[in-house]
Amino acid sequence: MIKTIINEKNIDNADVVLLSAPYEKTASSHKGTVYGPEKVIECLDTQIEFFDRNFKTEVSNFVKIAHVYLDNLENLSPIDALEKIKSNAKKLIEKNKFIFLLGGEHSVSIGVFQELTKKYNPKDVTIMQIDAHCDLRENDSDYSDTPSDLAHSTVMRHASSLGYPIIQVGIRTYSKDEYEYFSNKKNNVKVFEWSRKIPKITDITRSIKTKYLYITIDVDGFDPSFMPGTGTAVQGGLEWWYGIELLEKAIKKAELVGADIVEVSPVADSVLTEYGAAQLCYTMIANKYQKRFSKKSKR
Repeated sequence: MIKTIINEKNIDNADVVLLSAPYEKTASSHKGTVYGPEKVIECLDTQIEFFDRNFKTEVSNFVKIAHVYLDNLENLSPIDALEKIKSNAKKLIEKNKFIFLLGGEHSVSIGVFQELTKKYNPKDVTIMQIDAHCDLRENDSDYSDTPSDLAHSTVMRHASSLGYPIIQVGIRTYSKDEYEYFSNKKNNVKVFEWSRKIPKITDITRSIKTKYLYITIDVDGFDPSFMPGTGTAVQGGLEWWYGIELLEKAIKKAELVGADIVEVSPVADSVLTEYGAAQLCYTMIANKYQKRFSKKSKR
């Protein structure tokens, strides 16, 4: 029988639930993120190695992973899509499942952020965001003829308004309003900009002051040479191994209570982006549950 990373059909028995949310109604540039979750799941099951080189074990032998696909999401309005994501996240959180959300555009994360506040005080959960953009707009009226406060460019403004401390990594473009917002210390947003001088990983992890951690990854946070398939690519960004080390050390610093990878927009004749997203997903799960197979670790 062919093995699969998605090794649990019964949600009630799962440790991790991959929640696919193929939605991109407010995408502002290149479309295609609606196909992202399916391609990432495909790479998880058929492309990446189940044997983790770091821990020298097959992580999926120790972690039960299920998958939920939110169908017909793309036919909904932003508010209705949000409600559907929230409804599903609510059920999973009530069952104490670790949600790993796969987008879709970045707005899909809003529903999970909102539902997590019913289990954790948001002030106790740092959201570490890897992204080229701040996504701190109040709405998208500056570039959309049909403005929405649920656009992908508003997701971290919602997180901030909920009370989450935010650490932004890889930022290399923002609007004047976003600059003014994160410059206001009362909003509790720490920005690590990317330029010729790259921040030290220890400086980033030192900024995590809470017991809990949520990681949200927009793949455009990585350099386009590693993640070319995305809607709003920006030159520069995280190098692959820097990103892996940052994730490993951040998950050691605080308890990971949720995660997402968004904005995967598959391109023709390349699986690099969806493969990378799948590998990041598996790596984060491995590091979250490493105590289950710590004796096998060769670190």
